[in-house]
Amino acid sequence: GGKDPEPATGRRRDPKGTRDRLVRAALELFTTQGYHVSTTPEIAAKAGVAEGTIYRHFASKEQLLNEVYRAGVRVFTTIVRDTPAGLPCAERLERIATGWREVAARNPHAARLVFVSRVRSLLDPRSRDAAKELRDEVEKLIASGKAAGLVRPGAVEVWADIWLQIIGLMLERVANKEWTPDQAAPRLAVERAWAAIAAASALSEPSPMSPPTPPPEHPAPSG
Repeated sequence: GGKDPEPATGRRRDPKGTRDRLVRAALELFTTQGYHVSTTPEIAAKAGVAEGTIYRHFASKEQLLNEVYRAGVRVFTTIVRDTPAGLPCAERLERIATGWREVAARNPHAARLVFVSRVRSLLDPRSRDAAKELRDEVEKLIASGKAAGLVRPGAVEVWADIWLQIIGLMLERVANKEWTPDQAAPRLAVERAWAAIAAASALSEPSPMSPPTPPPEHPAPSG
């Protein structure tokens, strides 16, 4: 037997579900047609609610943007923090970029909002703090690579900027479906991002993304 149909009032009794739908609708509209062009009636219509419902959950369109932005940043920051600390810098950065790439393929709107959209002037202090936390995590990792002699001498902030710029371009192309995660292009972008900041000695070692060298066909007998 099938499930009983959901009562017509089910949506009204689920404020979290309504809020989630508003967040998803706003995220999509803000990143496809832009924040300023997107109106609250459009957001409400896309979420399937009355416009007044928005203001029961959010004080303003700007607050809605900030909630959506912080939720997106948290996803990317969590991936950085969950990367095993014991790995070499290049491998940790590669795992982070791969995790971010998977998010961009699965949730392109979140990737666009965090890495592509020009919303900085609209961010409130909490959102700016969230963005700074994400950047600080990346800088901390690159600083540890520099301390280990794996990252070029120079300002860590500059190397973080360069790495994030290249990875951001890759995420934008994946989010726009110009590149698919299984193509070579995203992997090459990640390799180029590392090559741009790596010390010369680190580049002479095999990349964690390179296939291992095959063993010789007839290995010499041991002993």
